[in-house]
Order: sequence, then structure tokens, then C-alpha cells
Amino acid sequence: MERAFGAAEFAALVPAAAPHATAVTLAFASGGRQAVHCHGRLGRDDDAPCTPDTVFELGSITKTFTALLLAAMAAHGELALDDPVERHLPRRWRPATVRSGAPIRLLHLATHTSGLPRLPPGLLAAAVPTFLSNPYTGFHDEQLRTALARTTVRHRPGARFRYSNYGVGLLGRLLAEAGSGTYAELLAERVCRPLGLRTATTGPDAPGRATGHRRGRPLPPWHIPGLPGAGAVRASGTDLLRYLLAHLSPDGGELATALRDVQRPRLRLPHSSGRLALVWNHRRTAGRDLVFHAGATRGFTAFAGFCPQSATAVAALANCGPTLDNRFVQGAYEVLRGLAAAGDDAPTDNS
Repeated sequence: MERAFGAAEFAALVPAAAPHATAVTLAFASGGRQAVHCHGRLGRDDDAPCTPDTVFELGSITKTFTALLLAAMAAHGELALDDPVERHLPRRWRPATVRSGAPIRLLHLATHTSGLPRLPPGLLAAAVPTFLSNPYTGFHDEQLRTALARTTVRHRPGARFRYSNYGVGLLGRLLAEAGSGTYAELLAERVCRPLGLRTATTGPDAPGRATGHRRGRPLPPWHIPGLPGAGAVRASGTDLLRYLLAHLSPDGGELATALRDVQRPRLRLPHSSGRLALVWNHRRTAGRDLVFHAGATRGFTAFAGFCPQSATAVAALANCGPTLDNRFVQGAYEVLRGLAAAGDDAPTDNS
């Protein structure tokens, strides 16, 4: 991968992660060219340089991995997107399920239309001791089971969009049950192995990882044991770019059908011109489709996106928590939009 390509975009993006990030990576592809640019070191007390293989926490970009796992299992006939949640609950959890006037289906969880709140009941109260560093660390499988029994859905499933970490985290747990393994095991075998992802993992102690920072203070690794499908994945810039390129070229391979399915828009977002695929955001601009998702933990900020028409992909990673103005995420989105608009291979828009 060449380094000079995209140097200007990278130079403009790095200040958006300042002053608290010590490590920044921008990995992207466009027009048949690829580059991975890196800046800084792994932490304030770690002088090891940031490299293309440095591992960053991806936060909610994890949800796109969960969606791909869902689509892959559906393609293999292990489950269906219209399956009700109850069908895949662990047996010992039944009948401790959500109180809802209509069935919540797997598709509802993957499109944030389940009616579930953003967070499970009881999580915030339990998170008080670690709220500023690791609010999910005390929320385990048993807490998720208890939360389900305490949840009442206020709106008919499928009727309203409402972003929910709870919903996609629950989806990851249901997929693990349907696949007779843990979320980490299924992700490694069904997604990472076929795509050749070497660094992608849910493990908090990944080798070569950057240290997260919040307002300049180093933080421990992110733990999200009860809802790993919502935010546990971490990966390097090289692997995240490889993941995006797989979405751009889904022909052939065991994940081909799933890679195409996760990109298909399913609903229009409220008060927006955007649409939602399986987890992925979808926006039409200048005759091109931008498919993207952002993510954050307390100590990291991340962006991933691609444009099928121009074969453009952008992965941006910083080891600092998100800022109120979201300059880093917005800057990465602008890199994606700019590279997509500059592409020469977009077909005439006949839609």
C-alpha cells in the first residue's frame, strides 16, 4: 500500500483528534489505489509507534459485524430475519422475555425498530462506579436476562426507528445461541476467518493495541461482556479497510450473499434523507451511495464507510473518546464523500 496517496486528507484529519489522541490511523482505497497513514504512538506512556497493524476499539462499528453475522446465518438457513426473538432465547431464560404487543423479530433488532430503549433497564444504575471509564463492565449475561424481564416495549415493533445498543447487543446474544457458541467464537469463525481479518477480535487484551484516552487520561481496555454484539470488536486500520473492501467486492466466497444483503436499504430514517440497511447507514449524494457507520467507546473514536459506485472505502481511527462537535467522525465522512465524488468509475444514475 502506498503512503503518499491521501497524505493531504490525513494531514487535515489528524488535528480533529487533537489534543487528546496519541494515535491516529486513516486507511482508505479509491480508484484502485490503497493507503494506510498512521500518526503518533500507542499511548502517553507508551512510545511504540502507531502502525497499520495497531489495534483500536471500534465501538458501535461492531454492530455492522453483528449484522453481517446475522445475514450469513440467514443465508445458510440457520435462522430467518423474520424469526421472533423468543425462538432464539436461551432455554433457561424463557419465558423471561420482553413485554410487547407484537413479536420483536431479528430484523427489528438489526434496523433499530424493535421498540427497545437505547440501554437495558438497570444498566445505568449498575454503571455508576465505572461510568466515566467502562460503564458496561458489570453488565453480564445474567443482567441481560433480568433486563429482558423488566422491559416493556412502548411502540409496536417495526413501527419506529430508535437507535438501541440494547437491541443490537441482544441480537448478538441470540446469534450466539442459534450458532451454539459464544459471540466471539462465531465472529471469529463466520466473519473474521473468511475475510482474512488477522487483528479483529472482541478480546480486550489484543496485542499491539493502542491505549484509549478520555480528556488526556489513559483508560483501561473496554469491556462489554453482556452486549458484545453492540460494541466489543477492535481491529487495526489494515483489517478494517480489508473488511470494507469485502463489502465493495462481495462476489464469490462464503459471505458473498451476506455482504450484499447487509447493504440493501430497508427503511427511510425519520427527519432525514438517509436510509438504513442492516445496521449500516445509507445516504444518496451526487448520484452515489455512501454506506457508513461511526463508533466510539470512552477512549476511542472510529468511522468506517464505503461507496460502491466509485470503489471507495475509508476507515478512520483515533485513541481518544468522542468530542461534542464530532469533528473527527465528520472529517472522516468528508474524506469518504470527497473521494467518492472524485471517482471516475461511477455509472450514470438511472434510479
